[in-house]
Amino acid sequence: MRGIVRIMGIGLLALGGSAALQGQQYAIGADVSFLGAAERQGIVFQEGGKPRDVLETLRAHHYNWVRLRLFVDPASSADKLPNDLQYTLALARRAKAQGFHLLLDLHYSDTWADPEKQFTPAAWSKLKHKQLTAQVFAYTRDTIAAFAQAGVLPEMVQVGNEITRGMLWPDGKLPDNWENLADLLKAGIAGVDAGRGELPRPRILIHIERSGDYDAAVWFFDNLIAHRVPFDVMGLSYYPLWHGNTVKLRGNLHDLALRYRRPILVVETAYNWTPGDFVGKKAEFAESPEGQKAFLQAVDAAVRAIPDGLGLGVFWWEPAVPGGPIAGRALYDDRHNALPALTVFDQTASQQGWQ
Repeated sequence: MRGIVRIMGIGLLALGGSAALQGQQYAIGADVSFLGAAERQGIVFQEGGKPRDVLETLRAHHYNWVRLRLFVDPASSADKLPNDLQYTLALARRAKAQGFHLLLDLHYSDTWADPEKQFTPAAWSKLKHKQLTAQVFAYTRDTIAAFAQAGVLPEMVQVGNEITRGMLWPDGKLPDNWENLADLLKAGIAGVDAGRGELPRPRILIHIERSGDYDAAVWFFDNLIAHRVPFDVMGLSYYPLWHGNTVKLRGNLHDLALRYRRPILVVETAYNWTPGDFVGKKAEFAESPEGQKAFLQAVDAAVRAIPDGLGLGVFWWEPAVPGGPIAGRALYDDRHNALPALTVFDQTASQQGWQ
C-alpha cells in the first residue's frame, strides 16, 4: 500500500508551500454552497431593498473568492443536501463568470463532515483500506477532471473538511490511524494532480477547526508533516462559541505562523446578526447587525496581523442561505436584505485603491 501511495505522490513531497504564494492577493471569500438551493426556493436577495444577485453583491464589496463544498452522493443521505457534482459545477460556472477564484471543499462523505462525524460514503463503506485509498484517488481525479473540462478548475482544493480527528471513519479516524489517514490524504492530493491534466496545479489546503487551541493544532500539523503529507495552506475554522475570543484567535494564528512558516487561511468564520449563540452568555460582540460587522473586522485584522504576510485571508461561512438554524449567521437579514457586515472591506478597498 505504501508503494502505491508513493507512486501516486511522485513530485508532491515538497512540504514548503509558501514560496508559490508570495504576492498572493489577500483572499476575501465566502462559502456560497447553499446559494443555489435558496434561489430554487424562490428567495430573492436584496441590497438596499432592491433585488441583486448575491455573487454580484459580493464582488461589488471586494470579495474575490468563493468556496463550494462537494459531497460524494448527497441523494443517498437522509439529509438530502443539494451539493452534488452538477449543482456545484453550476455554481462554479456562475462564480468564475463573475471573476471569482474558486476553493473546492471535498468532504469525502455523502453529508456533513466535521470533528464530530466523518461518515464514509455509503458506496465506499465496505472497502478495505487499500481499496478505499484507491477510491479516494479515483474520485478526486475524476472530480477535478470534471471541473477542468467545464473550464472552472479550482485555484485551491481542500482535501477533507475539519479533519482534526481524521476522515473516512473508521479507516482514517484519529488518533489511532495516522498511517491510514496519511495514505488517504496523499491519495486525494495525487488525485488533484492527476485530474488537472496540463492545467496549473491547484494549491492544496488542509483544514482543521482548532483556531483557539494551539496545542491541538500543533499535535495535528506536527503529525501531518511527520507523515510527509504535502500541502500548501493551513486552513482553520473560527467560531467564537467553540473557539474563544478574537484575542485568543490572534495569538494562536501568530504562533502557528512562526512555528510552521506556512500560509494560513481562516477558511470558515461567522457570527450572528441576531441573538442566538450567546443568549444569556458573555460575548465579545453583540449579536446584532453592527456586532456582526465588528466581529468580521476583528477577524480580518487578526489574519492581516499574522507575521511575514502569511495571513492569506478570511472566508465567511454561508452569507446567503434558505433559512433554518444557520440563517442568523448569514449576511442577509430575515427579509433577505444585505446586512452591514457585507461592507466591511469597502473602506480598506478605498484606502488601498482596490478595483
